[in-house]
Amino acid sequence: MIKLGMQKNSNEIELLDNLNKSFEDEFYKYASSLEYKKGENIFHSDDLLKHFYIVVDGKIKTYQINFENDKEQTIFIYKRGDMFDVISLLDNQAHDVLYEILEDCKVLELPIERVRYWLENDPTFGKKFFPYLAAQMRHTEELTTDLTLYNTQDRLINLLVDNLNPQKPFKYKLLQNLSNSEIAKLLGTVRHVVERALKQLKADNVIETGRKNIKVKSLQKLLDKTSQLLLK
Repeated sequence: MIKLGMQKNSNEIELLDNLNKSFEDEFYKYASSLEYKKGENIFHSDDLLKHFYIVVDGKIKTYQINFENDKEQTIFIYKRGDMFDVISLLDNQAHDVLYEILEDCKVLELPIERVRYWLENDPTFGKKFFPYLAAQMRHTEELTTDLTLYNTQDRLINLLVDNLNPQKPFKYKLLQNLSNSEIAKLLGTVRHVVERALKQLKADNVIETGRKNIKVKSLQKLLDKTSQLLLK
């Protein structure tokens, strides 16, 4: 981990859009800029009771793992503009999840008590934060629904569609530079099952694949498949 001096212009984030100048100045007074390298071991539960983080660049995964069978489920992949840990911020309790740096990243670290103070005393900050919280809740609900109702190929099709949809903030442009193994963990399955599903979509001339890249060749064919799975 590298701790940097604050340079406001290089750390500007959408969260601060349309907030007043005095709040912006106070925000950067409390924020520290940190850089992490891919694979670093970070963000233990004790850290997240003291600090709140906002991603500026890169990707960070939060996940759960069953150590008896090594089965892993990715819950979120945080990217630019994402905030964590929202649960610890709200209930002041340790959150039993793990974190992994997927790409070299930069984050802003804030004292969690100061963020709570802003939520309680600055309505304009709350207007930015609570829609983000709602989006996280929707994402978690969709994850639960997908795992319960759909098979792996259908979940992959849904993910490919959402990856192109800017109205799905936690999935939009998510698949760039993700390995098949990481995609499998998003879908609650294993790599060879994802590769088999991708192979079928390639055979149907819906996608083409390269190194850590999936390109949709026919959005209409993909949308047709989502319509079919909804009619099952």
